[in-house]
Amino acid sequence: MQLPGRSRLLLLLLLRAGGLRAGERSSSAMEEIATEKEAEESHRQDSVSLLTFILLLTLTILTIWLFKHRRVRFLHETGLAMIYGLIVGVILRYGSPSSSGHDKPFSCSQEDRPFTTLLVNVSGKFFEYTLKGEISPGKIHNVEQNDMLRKVTFDPEVFFNILLPPIIFHAGYSLKKRHFFRNLGSILAYAFLGTAVSCFIIGNLMYGVVKLMKLVGQLSDKFYYTDCLLFGAVISATDPVTVLAIFNDLHADVDLYALLFGESVLNDAVAIVLSSSIVAYQPTGENTHAFDAAAFFKSVGVFLGIFSGSFMMGAVTGVVTALISFLFTKLHCFPLLETALFFLMSWSTFLLAEACGFTGVVAVLFCGITQAHYTYNNLSVESRSRTKQLFEVLHFLAENFIFSYMGLALFTFQKHIFSPIFIIGAFIAIFLGRAAHIYPLSFFLNLGRRHKISWNFQHMMMFSGLRGAMAFALAIRDTATYSHQMMFSTTLLIVFFTVWIIGGGTTPMLSWLNIRSDGPDSERGNRTKQESAWLFRLWYSFDHNYLKPILTHSGPPLTTTLPSCCGLLARCLTTPQVYDNQEQLREEDSDFILNDGDLTLTYGDTTITANGSSGSRTATTSLDGRKTKSSSEEALEHDLGMGDNEVTSRGTRLPLSRLCDLKKPLLLSLGC
Repeated sequence: MQLPGRSRLLLLLLLRAGGLRAGERSSSAMEEIATEKEAEESHRQDSVSLLTFILLLTLTILTIWLFKHRRVRFLHETGLAMIYGLIVGVILRYGSPSSSGHDKPFSCSQEDRPFTTLLVNVSGKFFEYTLKGEISPGKIHNVEQNDMLRKVTFDPEVFFNILLPPIIFHAGYSLKKRHFFRNLGSILAYAFLGTAVSCFIIGNLMYGVVKLMKLVGQLSDKFYYTDCLLFGAVISATDPVTVLAIFNDLHADVDLYALLFGESVLNDAVAIVLSSSIVAYQPTGENTHAFDAAAFFKSVGVFLGIFSGSFMMGAVTGVVTALISFLFTKLHCFPLLETALFFLMSWSTFLLAEACGFTGVVAVLFCGITQAHYTYNNLSVESRSRTKQLFEVLHFLAENFIFSYMGLALFTFQKHIFSPIFIIGAFIAIFLGRAAHIYPLSFFLNLGRRHKISWNFQHMMMFSGLRGAMAFALAIRDTATYSHQMMFSTTLLIVFFTVWIIGGGTTPMLSWLNIRSDGPDSERGNRTKQESAWLFRLWYSFDHNYLKPILTHSGPPLTTTLPSCCGLLARCLTTPQVYDNQEQLREEDSDFILNDGDLTLTYGDTTITANGSSGSRTATTSLDGRKTKSSSEEALEHDLGMGDNEVTSRGTRLPLSRLCDLKKPLLLSLGC
């Protein structure tokens, strides 16, 4: 049938419109399929990147076991993790193919600042893009096209919010208080004053290096004095994890161990607050990088405010956790819930401090110290073991993950700027800053110490100034500018050198300096009592008599320490458990040492020591006429490792022949 011309034209238009709609539907379906494939490919790459790090950690653990089995000490586990990270980084950089897609730059000349989130209209469909960072014009065509390398590059906030909290908390929770408080004054001087001195010396020396680079034409962008000070703060964060591990294996002097460990723990906290204060330095006027007295004192105020606020937040959170475990005593029946609550309260301390504008590292550190002192005593026996093991495992995995990522970042990070002059100058500045940090402070500290910090100890502390996880995390947190990219690349090389070279030379250095084993514990106990800071002893007496009975089920009952007029309040605040256990619960201490001079055997109500003295546990005067100490003094000496130590209270295994050597008639009942 022949259709009219107008009808044929209408039919052709309808068929063409239907074909167009079918084509649009087909194109839309193809786009959805392509999008699903891209999502599936992205998920696969995410899985591969995480699997890569898990395999790195697995290989590191197996190699650590082999090294421990063979007693190899020239390379620490963190150095191993870095080597494996380097190997994987080389494979990913030069062995994995680039993606087929290429980024196309668009011009937004009308805007004068970058946007964090950008919505782009592509053919009527809106797509969301997030800001990754600034790219210099000279590198616009060298943007990384390897999707796998992009996947293994983590957001710096991952290090601060996920990996750092368990590392810092474990440092505070596992702190050996008796060795720490023996040297509290020296540790505070090294951590606070020493870190500030090191920061300013390194910063000023590096500013001279930057001026030299500008003079010889090796500086291609701006590098301000405040950037040099920031580098000094970042690189002043020490992490002698390798040295401390070898000290522990070789049973090196506990005072030297305490000085290095205490300095590194507090030094990290000081370095991060110091870097925040330098960033907050904003002079008034046109030149925002010139010296301004008002801005300087404002930065000092920021430092004091952030540190004190973070300290208070961490301590208060620890006390709140202790109160929760103290009030909800039925949680002892459910160790899993008790451990989970402890874990969540500890981690929330870090996030709460960061949300309030303080420093989570400082808060979680003092939260760990507070919880070890109070909350630990309220936990059930099973929860005590679980919490210690949990945070020990998290600390081990997080630390090795960071060091593995350091090796990986040397090849996967896209903004490295290596300047030989800056790198050499940084090594010289770090050496001089560490020397100015250790030797002058040790000289002034020895003026007030009965037991001096020997030259051998000072040389070892000078040698042990390794850089590690905290310096890396501070440097990678901001790599947006030319100066910060150069600082990050230099920090990475410094960490590699100190962990491999200085960490590997620790054992020979200990032998050369003749630092090997602990001194007599009884002699150390006598001098410790005299050297303990009066302020600390005053606080400890208050803590033992009032705070611990309120927050824990240990210490003397408040009915015996509060005035008689407060009898009703004392009875309300004292729990029955305190009456059942009037002796202070003593925390676990891995390096507890018993010598013959410290040996004490308890039999009923009679205490017999190795030096021949004996007496009743409840008497106020010993048999030889000497007056005994108060309960708070005894508790202080027990916590600091001074005085006589009961064999039964620590569960220390001693040969029966050792007890027989005491030659006491009472021991005949033991079958000697």
